[in-house]
Amino acid sequence: MGAGPLNGLRVIELVGLAPAPFACTMLADLGADVVRVDRAKPAADVLAVPGDPLTRSRRWIGVDTKSAEGTELVLKLCESADVLVEGFRPGVAERMGLGPEQVHARNRRVVYGRITGWGQDGPLAPRAGHDINYIGLAGALEPIGRSGEPPVPPLNLLGDFAGGGLMLAMGILAALHERTASGRGQVVDASMVDGAALLATQMFGMRSLGLWSNPRGENMLDGGAPFYDTYQASDGKYVAVGAIEERFWAELIRVLELDPEELPNRYDRTQWPRLRATIGEVIATRTRDEWAGLAGDTDACLTPVLSPEEAPEHPHNVARRTFVEVAGMPQPAPAPKFDRTPTERPEAPHDARSDTTEVLAELGLSEEDLEKLRAAGTISG
Repeated sequence: MGAGPLNGLRVIELVGLAPAPFACTMLADLGADVVRVDRAKPAADVLAVPGDPLTRSRRWIGVDTKSAEGTELVLKLCESADVLVEGFRPGVAERMGLGPEQVHARNRRVVYGRITGWGQDGPLAPRAGHDINYIGLAGALEPIGRSGEPPVPPLNLLGDFAGGGLMLAMGILAALHERTASGRGQVVDASMVDGAALLATQMFGMRSLGLWSNPRGENMLDGGAPFYDTYQASDGKYVAVGAIEERFWAELIRVLELDPEELPNRYDRTQWPRLRATIGEVIATRTRDEWAGLAGDTDACLTPVLSPEEAPEHPHNVARRTFVEVAGMPQPAPAPKFDRTPTERPEAPHDARSDTTEVLAELGLSEEDLEKLRAAGTISG
């Protein structure tokens, strides 16, 4: 904390899972002072991970927000904050006494960031769901997968992280920019359905123009085209081929030592199975890394498909410092990079609620005050 373009920004994070913590991790990585408000007593959760990278680089306090005293402590924190982030179902924060109206009554400059799956309104707003449900409704899941097979969930990247946390962080930064003129914060209503739909903007456009008219897995960018797909090498590992433009295609077939005169027309979809088989047969003659070496200094758009364990060791990622080691664990580094206000190496996640005394002392609470709150179960740590 204390470096990066967001140095000086104070963020209050109400504890949650996946998208909200990811948004706050990005803000923390870029220099914001993020204070994570957790429950006073630990709560078991199937998705909770000790040392979770999504809790890095912030301070962590334990407060019983179900008590009036606990709610008052969080509102006091908001009096000097720039941003509050919550990821509850609609209405939950209001019932806690920590909704936008309650927070803005204390500090009108707070940007109030909310992230839900369905959004704050609409017929599904009060219902439960997960990434797969949200991207399914957004039209972003149906196109992903092989021809003739069911749609394949792309992990929880599209809904939770890209359509959720990333969109929330962008919305918060936009609201902070607007605040420089108005002097007032506002509510940022980020929905994973909305975000996933926005991520699929190009695909929706291509479908409207008739350029993505075939079933799943039979189009240019969904694995249907033989020049945009993955192929298994002789060692069982995979390479990714993305030779869309003609000059890159020419480089690819040169690296593969194929005779262009003997290949079928790659723009003829009826020839795609034959062309895919030809490429696959050639790639199966060498290992993944042998092909990566042959294509490495070319524009063939052939690259290795790396596992999460391998990615941090790739020379390009090492040179770019794309990954860092935090507490002995390789993690993606803060991104993007800045030339004048570079970010620091992320801090390891603190022990849960270990910063309670420090953070609340900054509000002016004495040790006697803190001890009374601990005795009442209002705070921990």
